[in-house]
Amino acid sequence: DKYDETAVAMIALLKYGTGVPFQRLERLQEHLGMPLPAATQWDLMAGGWKLLWPVLGELIRQAAQGSVMHNDDTSMRILRLTREPGDKRTGTFTSGIVSMMGAWTIALFFTGWKHAGENLADVLKQRARELPPPIQMSDALSRNSPKVEGVEPLQANCLAHGRRQVVDVADNFPEECRYVLETLRDVYHHDAQAREQAMSPDERLRFHQEHSEPLMKGLHEWMEAQLAEHKTEPNSGLGKAISYLLNHWTKLTLFLRQTGAPIDNNLVERALKKAILNRKNALFYKTLHGAGVGDLFMSLIHTCELNGANPFDYLTELLRHSAELKQHPSEWMPWNYRDTLARLATPAAA
Repeated sequence: DKYDETAVAMIALLKYGTGVPFQRLERLQEHLGMPLPAATQWDLMAGGWKLLWPVLGELIRQAAQGSVMHNDDTSMRILRLTREPGDKRTGTFTSGIVSMMGAWTIALFFTGWKHAGENLADVLKQRARELPPPIQMSDALSRNSPKVEGVEPLQANCLAHGRRQVVDVADNFPEECRYVLETLRDVYHHDAQAREQAMSPDERLRFHQEHSEPLMKGLHEWMEAQLAEHKTEPNSGLGKAISYLLNHWTKLTLFLRQTGAPIDNNLVERALKKAILNRKNALFYKTLHGAGVGDLFMSLIHTCELNGANPFDYLTELLRHSAELKQHPSEWMPWNYRDTLARLATPAAA
């Protein structure tokens, strides 16, 4: 009780929202004349995790019902990690999952030995069986594909990944790469127009079919001719970039056939910058539990950011109403917690 809920929320934002390590914050507090040891900061975060885990469980449940799900990995280090028996993998990762659920966007982070596809599969186990398959956007790595009985997502691949491979060889093949990049530039321009004009998913699909599909068809024919007519050496840098695009063409162009299909995976890559920022500043998690605490706060903070909610106010109110949160976590989402607070205040005001 020595520390107010606002202090816990502020430490969580500094550590997991902006990447300030506990030791650095300890030095700052010392300079300000208000000592706050790193060990105390951790105790406050662990205590906050105990109070807030129900809202994370509800976020996961609601994310499982999303129509579009983005996922990807970034590496992460955990000093003390006990793996499942028989698991001989040595890597550790933070997986980012961003789920589009109607008007709301949910960001989830999972750190451990599992890849993004395995973590997405765990989320999808909570998906209502009557719902249609979601669209799953990722890069072309097989480890990003979830394997869960009864749910077969419509797989889309990230067009930005394919574009990046062309950019990497542009200095060696300037004319050829210019054609590819200018074509993709126009496709991205059409997607930006659809957002600016607030088109519905169906309107966006028709718009892309009218304006982007001819461009993509021409690009596909040009790339096939480059290899078939030996204009480009298959083992060259450009040849490998073209082969990547052709091999994954169906998934790269799902946005031309499926309502609501995204064009790239940039949404989750931006989300993972939170984990990367924490990794660059703090270097590692000490234990799997510590990683879980970080995952919870990053998930809550970034979900707030994606939905226009104030993360400091949100965390503060959750901590102040932890008893009510435990009973009805669905009423304490970033998009409805203000309504819940107003409802709780009404009897008191009367």
